[in-house]
Amino acid sequence: QVQLVESGGGLVQPGGSLRLSCAASGFTFSSSWMYWVRQAPGKGLEWVSTITPLSGGRDYADSVQGRFTISRDNAKNTLYLEMNSLKSDDTAVYYCANEGPPTYSNRGQGTLVTVSN
Repeated sequence: QVQLVESGGGLVQPGGSLRLSCAASGFTFSSSWMYWVRQAPGKGLEWVSTITPLSGGRDYADSVQGRFTISRDNAKNTLYLEMNSLKSDDTAVYYCANEGPPTYSNRGQGTLVTVSN
């Protein structure tokens, strides 16, 4: 069965950085498009980034373009999200998913990122 386990969240000051990880199992990670999505308090699910199976294609939401970098290690079945220049608006629960829009189903339990002084 599909299992996705996010980690790396925490409390960070504005302008700081965090690196999220997502450990995947139960499916062929190396041939799967992968996604990061987030849900801010009281808001709906928001797409953050997409990466193709061999990392040749990466896409980002306008709100994170230039600050976030998605990557993957297919040998380790792990997805990453490097987040720099964090803003308060980035506060959310971050999920990885192996299903695309509109539902981004098969998400993990999420990891909370709080950007605050």
